Amino acid sequence: MEILGYILAIFVGVSIGLIGAGGSILALPILVYLFGIEAAETAPAYSLFVVGICSVIGAYMRHKQGLVNFKTVLFFGAPTVFAIFITRYFIIPIIPHHLFTINHFIFTIRILVMGMFGLLMILASYFMILKPVSDTPVKVNQVLNFGGGVFTGFLSGLVGAGGGFIMIPALIKIGNLTVQMAIGTSLAIIALNAIVGFAASTSHIFIDWKLLLTFSSLSIIGIVIGNHFSKKIKSEILKKGFGWVILFTGIFIIIKELIF
Repeated sequence: MEILGYILAIFVGVSIGLIGAGGSILALPILVYLFGIEAAETAPAYSLFVVGICSVIGAYMRHKQGLVNFKTVLFFGAPTVFAIFITRYFIIPIIPHHLFTINHFIFTIRILVMGMFGLLMILASYFMILKPVSDTPVKVNQVLNFGGGVFTGFLSGLVGAGGGFIMIPALIKIGNLTVQMAIGTSLAIIALNAIVGFAASTSHIFIDWKLLLTFSSLSIIGIVIGNHFSKKIKSEILKKGFGWVILFTGIFIIIKELIF
C-alpha cells in the first residue's frame, strides 16, 4: 500500500502543475488510507507540509511567468495565515477525540475532519465540472478579501487543505484577478498557509521526516511533469476530468467514514 501511496504522490504534484490546485485533496486521502496516518491531527499537518513545499515550487514557476500578484498575497494571505495558525496551534489540540454519541454511533474528530474534507471535495468538483470560473475580474472588495482569507485559513487548518479550489474563485471575484493570475497568486498564499500551519502543528504531533521528504520529493517531480503538460492540454478539459476524480473520491470518503 505504501508503494502505491508513493506512486500517487507524483500525481499530487501533477495536479498542482496542471491546474494550480488539488494537491491537498489528493494528499490527505493518500496519507490516511494508504499510509495509515492518524486522520484528525497528523495527516492534515503532513498534507500541509507536502502542499506547502509543492506550492513554493509552483508559485516560483508562475512568478517567472509574471503570474503572481504580491499585493494580493499580502492582503488576502495575512488573515489566512493568522487564521490557520490559530486553528492548528490552539483549536485543534483542544477538540476532544469523541465529540458526541447518538445511540451507538460515536461521532469522533476523525469523522468531523474527514467528513468536512469529503464535502469540500464534492463542492470543489461542482465548480470544476459544472461551473467554470469566469475570467472576468470584478472590482476588488477589501472587506470580502479579509473575510475570505480568514475562512480559507480556518478551513485549511482544520482539514489540511491548501484551499486552492476555494481561493482561486475568491481571488477572481473579490481580488480583481484573472484566472491565470489567481492561480499563481493562490499558490503563493497556499505556500505561506501550509508552512505556517505545519509549523504550528509540530509541537503536538510525531513527524516522520523520511515519509514527508520522500512524498514531497516525488510530488515535486509531479509538478515538473504537470507544468510541462499544462502548456499542451486545454485547461477546461483538465479541470472537468480532475473534477470527476474529486467527486468520486469525496463520496468514497464520506461513505467510508460514516458507514464503514
